[in-house]
Amino acid sequence: MATDYYSVLGVGRDASQDQIKKAFRRLARELHPDVNPDPKTQERFKEINAAYEVLSDPQKKQVYDLGGDPLSQTGGAGGAGGFGAGFGNFSDIMDAFFGTASQRGPRSRTRRGQDAMIRLDVELSEAAFGTTKDIQVDTAVVCTTCSGEGAAPGTSAQTCDMCRGRGEVSQVTRSFLGQVMTSRPCPQCQGFGTVVPTPCPECAGDGRVRSRRTLTVKIPAGVDNGTRIQLAGEGEVGPGGGPAGDLYVEIHELPHSVFQRRGDDLHCTVTIPMTAAALGTKCPLETLDGVEEIDVRPGTQSGQSIPLHGRGVTHLRGNGRGDLIVHVEVQTPSKLEPEQEELLRRLAKLRGEERPQGQFQPGQQGLFSRLKDAFNGR
Repeated sequence: MATDYYSVLGVGRDASQDQIKKAFRRLARELHPDVNPDPKTQERFKEINAAYEVLSDPQKKQVYDLGGDPLSQTGGAGGAGGFGAGFGNFSDIMDAFFGTASQRGPRSRTRRGQDAMIRLDVELSEAAFGTTKDIQVDTAVVCTTCSGEGAAPGTSAQTCDMCRGRGEVSQVTRSFLGQVMTSRPCPQCQGFGTVVPTPCPECAGDGRVRSRRTLTVKIPAGVDNGTRIQLAGEGEVGPGGGPAGDLYVEIHELPHSVFQRRGDDLHCTVTIPMTAAALGTKCPLETLDGVEEIDVRPGTQSGQSIPLHGRGVTHLRGNGRGDLIVHVEVQTPSKLEPEQEELLRRLAKLRGEERPQGQFQPGQQGLFSRLKDAFNGR
């Protein structure tokens, strides 16, 4: 084999499952990416995970010791040719005919934990520029009383006396083929091959307990609703003190009182009186970068927009930022004082707008024109 899994974990070929497990845990604590972020160390961490996956599984370990490939579908010798060709091996044939399921050795009590996900609320400015936040998570961690073994202090797991450590029991039945031997998981040890006579009082034999932890999350600039940040190895610790899953932090951006986000651009609306729109004005606006003056030019119409380039949200992937688009809304007064009304009438007279005819654009037909077109079938 190209890789010596025993050397990777630093144990001998006659090492017990308990020795293999302890060696893996010791190395995992030293080489975990959160403890040592060196890329070479991360590759080493992957190697010990692969070695433990094989050596902690009795079936894969047996295939590996015989010189086969424990990670292939066919295993070692006997994977092709002969009576088992097309089915893998004899037990697969029995599964196909009789629906039985052989465990092919005891199951490992140590398994990888599940991934977990929490939602984190962030302000618009935090999403735009990035930040760090402390979060509290309730996840399963290794039981400190039994160190993940599941047995009470001073005790240990014992070989199951029903299956004698095989994790399965066999039964001989008669069929049209003659006597057929089928296997099923041992009902006494549930297929583990060992039993825990005195479970740990802290974790009830599971090897893990729930605990609240505080983690610091780095939020990159430009995140949006639904963005997920992966924290490797910060999820649930597996049964038997197995490797932890990953924790995913899903970003939820809180609504802003002024700005509406569309992609990396920000939009807002400023309402000005018609006199300011006609004469022009400057409006102060509190942006994400501080107060800026919005230059409203004379003659600005309602619905026009004023762009402020580079005042939006930072691009998550790439350089630069989006834009801030200010939409102008011109407000027409609904009530006028007599003096104000007189001034407007004088202005209308000076501009020749006392009786405006209005300007219709193509496609904006009156009611009678639309009815006429409808009757004519246009």
